[in-house]
Amino acid sequence: MSDDNNRNLQYFESTSMRGLYEAIQNWQSETNKRLLSLGVERDGDEFCCIALTNPTEVIIKDRSGYGGVDVSFSALKVRSE
Repeated sequence: MSDDNNRNLQYFESTSMRGLYEAIQNWQSETNKRLLSLGVERDGDEFCCIALTNPTEVIIKDRSGYGGVDVSFSALKVRSE
């Protein structure tokens, strides 16, 4: 699947907050992805944003239940230890 998102760190920059907003909006429109969280800081004359996207990969372990996860009878079971 070419839509895999296992690198979920993104970087945006612009000379204005409006430009930064538009860059993020354009990225979301082009990729059809949402942002999980973001941080905006000023770096010299630039507004910079580091953002995390929602990762699409989920790793399900086998029936051994390693890590508190088990799949049985088509159900995902998570145990807290």
